[in-house]
Amino acid sequence: MRQLEARVLGPNPIDRLQIPDDTTVEEHDLVTDGDVLVGGQSTVELGVRGRSVVAGERVSFDGDIEAEGDCRLDMWCDVDGNVLAEKDAYLGERAHITGRLVVGGDLDIGDDVDIEEGFEASGWIVIRNPMPTLTFFVMYLTHLLQLGEEEEAQDLVEELAADGDRDPLTIPRSASVSDDAWRVSTPATIGDGCRLHGNIRATEIDVGQGNNVFGSLRAQDDVTVGAGTKIHGDVTTRDGNVHVQGDAVVLGDVSGQDVTIDEAADVDGVIRARGEMRLGSSADRDAE
Repeated sequence: MRQLEARVLGPNPIDRLQIPDDTTVEEHDLVTDGDVLVGGQSTVELGVRGRSVVAGERVSFDGDIEAEGDCRLDMWCDVDGNVLAEKDAYLGERAHITGRLVVGGDLDIGDDVDIEEGFEASGWIVIRNPMPTLTFFVMYLTHLLQLGEEEEAQDLVEELAADGDRDPLTIPRSASVSDDAWRVSTPATIGDGCRLHGNIRATEIDVGQGNNVFGSLRAQDDVTVGAGTKIHGDVTTRDGNVHVQGDAVVLGDVSGQDVTIDEAADVDGVIRARGEMRLGSSADRDAE
């Protein structure tokens, strides 16, 4: 029970930029099959398409939001476009949508919400101040725990956090995401088979296999580039190590403390190691 409470009530439930497998950026839209969770005070200069979309306070989106499930936007969120939710929608106080809101289910809407082109909902429409997203989840889960329904509470956490075995796309608090750059002050994890635009800036970066990243990677700590991934830019770290695995390709320079380049990997630019450098078959043996 204590572990579940710590997981739910922790000070920062979104502690990293996490991009799940097969996420793509298509014509200025961020597209994923799972849920999208955005921490408060973040800026997303893209549209978003996913299963359910949940955003904290003062998040801005520069494009349409399309949710196959629910869409919940907390207070003072701003959407420069339309919002489509196939199920329910929740808009906090003073949220602003420049386009149209279309909801397939129920609509729960706060005071002073501005929807410039109007809205329509197939279900009930309730005008009030919806409870902030994090507060709602915490209160509901706390109630379940107090009743001793630990298994039900655990099931709810897993349902909120993932679609089956699929992790959500999470953007941490105060992040900035655009076609030019993804900037976060947390670690970043990129799954497999993603196609992304923009430079990735994070405390540490772990990139999976078979990705295509049209930008550079820059971190304070370790950077790993998975096999079959292509980076259209530099891979650099200030204090950490770099490992370019398998048949990955880096079209720019690679720089770090200790640098490991596997035998089948290809680096078009200059390789700089302030410490130890491992290249070719020796790097493959060390990796094993």
